[in-house]
Amino acid sequence: MTTTVNQLLNSKTDKIFSVSPDTLVIDAIRMMNEQKVGALLVLDKCKLAGILSERDYTRKVILNNRSSKETPVSEIMTTAVKTVGPSQTVDECMVIMSENHIRHLPVVVDDVAIGVLSIMDVVKNIISEKQMIIDQLEHYITDTAY
Repeated sequence: MTTTVNQLLNSKTDKIFSVSPDTLVIDAIRMMNEQKVGALLVLDKCKLAGILSERDYTRKVILNNRSSKETPVSEIMTTAVKTVGPSQTVDECMVIMSENHIRHLPVVVDDVAIGVLSIMDVVKNIISEKQMIIDQLEHYITDTAY
C-alpha cells in the first residue's frame, strides 16, 4: 500500500502558514514560533515564490549579522523550492527530502500551494505503512500455522 501526497494531506488538519516576500524576517520568525512550525511558504499573489526555514534564518541572518527587524523575507528565502504534486507518493517525497536535505516540501498544483509536508509527516506515514505490513504478515503466519 503506497500513500499518495493527496491522501496524506487529507489526513492532516494543518493549514498552510505563509508570508509575503516583503514581510520582515522578525515577523516571519514570530509567526513560526506562534504556529510552532519550522518553515513558512512565501507567497507572492498566491503563487509560490519561495520558502523560509529556520535554517535560512540561522545561516543568512544570524551568521551574517543582519537585522531581523530590517531584512525582508525576500532577501533570505530559498527560491529554488522543491515541490511535489498530489498524485506523487510519500516514498517519492522521502527520496526528494533525503537527496536535497530538506525538511519541508510544498505540495503545488498549477503554481498554487495546496499544502506542505514536513519530514515528520512523511516519516510517520512510512512507519505506519510498515507497521501495517508487519501486522498483516503476523496475521497471515498465525492463520496458516499448523
